Amino acid sequence: MTESESSRLEPEDFLFDSLQTLYDYQPITLTTTGAPFSYTFHPSSKLHRPVDGHTTQSFTASLKTPDTDAANWDLHASSIWASSVYLSDHVYDLDLETHIKSAPPSDPIRILELGASAGLPSIVVAKLHPDAWVISTDYPDKTLIQTLSENVESNGVSERCRVFPFAWGTDPSSILYESKRFDVIIAADTLWNPDLHTIFIHALKSTLKKSPTARVHLVVGLHTGRYTIDAFLRQVLESGFELESIEERERLGSSTRDWWLWRAEDDKERRRWVIWIQLKWNKSEIELYKGKE
Repeated sequence: MTESESSRLEPEDFLFDSLQTLYDYQPITLTTTGAPFSYTFHPSSKLHRPVDGHTTQSFTASLKTPDTDAANWDLHASSIWASSVYLSDHVYDLDLETHIKSAPPSDPIRILELGASAGLPSIVVAKLHPDAWVISTDYPDKTLIQTLSENVESNGVSERCRVFPFAWGTDPSSILYESKRFDVIIAADTLWNPDLHTIFIHALKSTLKKSPTARVHLVVGLHTGRYTIDAFLRQVLESGFELESIEERERLGSSTRDWWLWRAEDDKERRRWVIWIQLKWNKSEIELYKGKE
């Protein structure tokens, strides 16, 4: 860590770093309200390949952590979550190149981030895929949306990444360009509150393109327990979606394992893992949509 970097850190950030170093304690949130956050994308040799005709190089995104109005503190949007960093680190697992290759030149693929907060995954996707159309959204809180917009602008991707307020469960027409839905939806740690599952699923259903190739990618932590995730899975699979894949992944390593609801673990162990969920429309939903065309 350089002197300039350390001078910008808040006391809480020093605490996070110390806990991780001394006790292998992995925080689920990485910043405090208003704090700066610097993220560097380092493509590995496996992932360092041409994207949209460009060779991927390392780059750094500089973000400001959002705040919200006092009435919206329960959104927990005033931080950068470890799951959003994991999603950004593993952005190639979204397989966006396949979507891009299959899209006609006149109709670029559309990517939506729900619950974007500081917008890190949206910014990373926009930097890596200049021919894609990225929409970054979060709750219609003026302060939150202003910071998200500033982050997109300051990182030089505002021409291909647009910011919109969007409340789950509401009419999505304001975020649909020419009424076209999205090829890919991404979200990091949006399942922690089971009271919001119904409106979150409504957001997925109303914005994902009715196509066999359309996908939803959710990266979630285990800090609210496995039963919260299981409750979402049961509800979303009854709502027209099918589970393409689900995998437990070590946050700071390369280990993976199958999802298991009854796995015994303490809080320290839970913090070491994230769950990567990939959803698609089930066949019945696609056939029903075709019948209405």
